[in-house]
Amino acid sequence: MTSKRFEARAGRAVNRDSFIREWPDTGLVLFNSPHDPKPGIRLSAGRIVELDGKPEREFDILDRFIARRAINPAVAGEAMAMDPLVIARRLADFETPRGEVVRLVSGLSPARIMQVVDALNVVEMMMALQKMRARRTPSNQAHVTNRKENPALIAADAAEAVERGFAELETTVGVARYAPLSAMALLIGSQTGRGAALTQCAVEEALGLRLALLGLTTYAETLSVYGTEKAFRDGDDSPWSKAFLASAYASRGIKVRFTSGTGSEALMGHAEGKSMLYLETRCLMAIKGAGSQGVQNGSISCIALPESLPGGVRGVLAENLVAAMLDLEVASGNDAMASHSEIRKSAKLMLQFLPGTDFIFSGYSSMPREDNLFGGGNFDTEDLDDYNVLQRDMQVDGGVRPVREPEVLAVRRRAAEAVRAVFDELGLPPVSEAEIEAAVAARSSADMPDRDVIADLGAADRFLSEGRGGIDVIRALARRGYTDIARKILDVQKLRISGDFLQTSAVVLPGPRVLSAVNDPNDYRGPGTGYHLGAERKAEIDDIPQALDPQTIGVTGGEPFLVEAGEAKPGEDANEIVIAVGPAFGGALGATLLGLPHRAVLDALAAGIQCEGMQARLVRVCGTSDCGMIGFTGSSLSGSGIAIGIQSKGTTVIHRRGLEPLNNLELFPQAPNLTLESYRAIGRNAASYARGRPVSPVPLQIDNMARLKYIVRTTILHLRETEQVIAGKPPQELRYAG
Repeated sequence: MTSKRFEARAGRAVNRDSFIREWPDTGLVLFNSPHDPKPGIRLSAGRIVELDGKPEREFDILDRFIARRAINPAVAGEAMAMDPLVIARRLADFETPRGEVVRLVSGLSPARIMQVVDALNVVEMMMALQKMRARRTPSNQAHVTNRKENPALIAADAAEAVERGFAELETTVGVARYAPLSAMALLIGSQTGRGAALTQCAVEEALGLRLALLGLTTYAETLSVYGTEKAFRDGDDSPWSKAFLASAYASRGIKVRFTSGTGSEALMGHAEGKSMLYLETRCLMAIKGAGSQGVQNGSISCIALPESLPGGVRGVLAENLVAAMLDLEVASGNDAMASHSEIRKSAKLMLQFLPGTDFIFSGYSSMPREDNLFGGGNFDTEDLDDYNVLQRDMQVDGGVRPVREPEVLAVRRRAAEAVRAVFDELGLPPVSEAEIEAAVAARSSADMPDRDVIADLGAADRFLSEGRGGIDVIRALARRGYTDIARKILDVQKLRISGDFLQTSAVVLPGPRVLSAVNDPNDYRGPGTGYHLGAERKAEIDDIPQALDPQTIGVTGGEPFLVEAGEAKPGEDANEIVIAVGPAFGGALGATLLGLPHRAVLDALAAGIQCEGMQARLVRVCGTSDCGMIGFTGSSLSGSGIAIGIQSKGTTVIHRRGLEPLNNLELFPQAPNLTLESYRAIGRNAASYARGRPVSPVPLQIDNMARLKYIVRTTILHLRETEQVIAGKPPQELRYAG
């Protein structure tokens, strides 16, 4: 025998995910591998000569780099002597300033940092992350790519993403030679409309640096680091070479963020039996030692590997926290597809969304995930309404703003047309009118015309070989009348000279103005401190397009079709069935929750009654809006003793004289499930009860989602009904107007 419930659960989305038991010898463990070293630092003449149990003569390249560049020897003695639990408590303590924690962490070894973080549960980690992020104000980053690498669509998607509040945009390419054209389109779109986002093109590092030097991108985060020497050597790299490359970017005014992530060493087969969090801590300390202002971490493209293990999501949160403890800007993952399960994906997101990070996503898929060349997206454009509602529900700033369709269409059109103008001006393959129209309204690149790929690649090669770049784009835009976009691109180029957005956790906002850990430091010290939604931002988050004005719900605007004809008296005709309606029925309100006109509902009830040889009599109950009392009152007036009570929203009851108000013959509580045929059946049954015939109750449809769909409208319609109640007014006979 097998259980049908187990069988049903086996088909759930979460069971398509992979799950494994821990295997420490291969690095398939998040915390506390038996092969992790014991924490320790030994100093000699201010120099670290032993790190986590390894003497200096045995240091590998990472040990040496961390010991020389990432640990402050002046603090190490004090910090390493402290109980890790004491430091852990200071992390989550409201009263301990962020700066004091950063100072202590600067003197800790990788193994000790891991001990500190492992002492915290998930809620405590979230509390610590809220305090430890570098910038006071949370923000967000978006991916902008498409399979056809169409420049008009890239520009349109970029413009919409910035309109939605994303402060950084990242693209990549399926064919590396497309990079100059994709980077250019992203740059133009990023400065259209609201504008001001920083942009990057994720390609091979030498090409990425070249695009940046040409002014086509403004930041980079493709500098990957690893937690073991073997993993580094596989890429023919070292911490020193990465530091040199980061300096090359920064010296030319390009913001740099490194990339690391729990699980990468195990994926490459070079974990050396160490736990994922220990190796990630080494990565993050190498990044700190290299002088980078920040990191993209959160397991990134490896996410399914740590999530297959116990504590995987906790481990991802822990690595984000370690980065913040090291005073790095944190772009906290949430980009690659993490699970088949919508519940699991959302639960994972909450660990960064609720405390806030510098960039909650290191790439929210601003287009459908099938167009995401980074390998899908944990959330994509079709989840944006959900994301906006989460911000509104929790009053949390997730770095995104609600927008209306007309403004989005307008900014998408202008961005696509600006790309066409630049391509024409610079002699690049033309962007057709059909591409413009498609890009404005497209769901994905499947809606876009095909381009001449060979011509585009040849043009991209020439563009690079001729040394063209951002200044050429600015001039082309200005010559074609797009001076607003040209000026915004120029303003961002000027910021490269000042270096303002090279500061830790910098974002460029419209103006342009720069927010960073320098002028917007995180000062969280518990309730009433740190970042709070201001009135303007709160109003923006609250104003989702689908939010209706409650004062307009249920307003009919028509003339009442029922008029009162005097006080209703008890009937003497045994063939009558009273239809007792609520105070607003056919007057202040004109339709049920389902939208059925009240006139049609009465006709259906009367038709059902007549089918059984009985007659309907209309009465308005004025002194109550309660469905049970409406039916109870109607039955006391009915010559047959049977009445149908109906509220204006459609909830209905069949009542018999002599029953208590809350007792009845049949109750139909889910008004949205009642159709005109349902009301005819209710009329037939009421008449059958009056005739004493055997009655089969009207079948009830149960919709477990009805409350979700209709509770607001139910509340307002009932409010409008209750407003029409006149206490003490007796029931009234009704007739049709005219």
